[in-house]
Amino acid sequence: MWDYTKVTKAALVSGAAEGGTELNAFDNALLAAGIGDVNLIKVSSILPPHVELRDAVPELPKGAFVPVVYAERSSTVPGETIAVAIGTGRARDGFGVVMEAAGRSRAEAEAEVRAKIEEAFRVRSLELAEVRVVAAEHRVERCGCVVAACVFF
Repeated sequence: MWDYTKVTKAALVSGAAEGGTELNAFDNALLAAGIGDVNLIKVSSILPPHVELRDAVPELPKGAFVPVVYAERSSTVPGETIAVAIGTGRARDGFGVVMEAAGRSRAEAEAEVRAKIEEAFRVRSLELAEVRVVAAEHRVERCGCVVAACVFF
């Protein structure tokens, strides 16, 4: 059986989708991000030093319980643009934080995530060595959702 307590890797993913309801739009956005068939266990925003950041999430067992930090935003206002971003900041020793934000555009959400990462490092008196950010933006047709996540595996 897959053991989520032995997490050694993480990846940043994002997705956007429409759905018949806000919950269906959220589910569809998770599918678009590649994490729609697992159970998400929301965790706080710390990136352990031993966790390696990867470019993609491997195929995980369907129904697996997966630790994740995520941001989501949904809307039923046709024509509205919605966006979310998630990012990681790391010190040279590998310790890091994960921050998320929602906004009206990809650029706005990304800028907010970067500012949050910088503040988290400033209050910890740490030097920021690396930042990675992904985002999703969507123009709502009827009922839309955007998701950005840091998935631990």
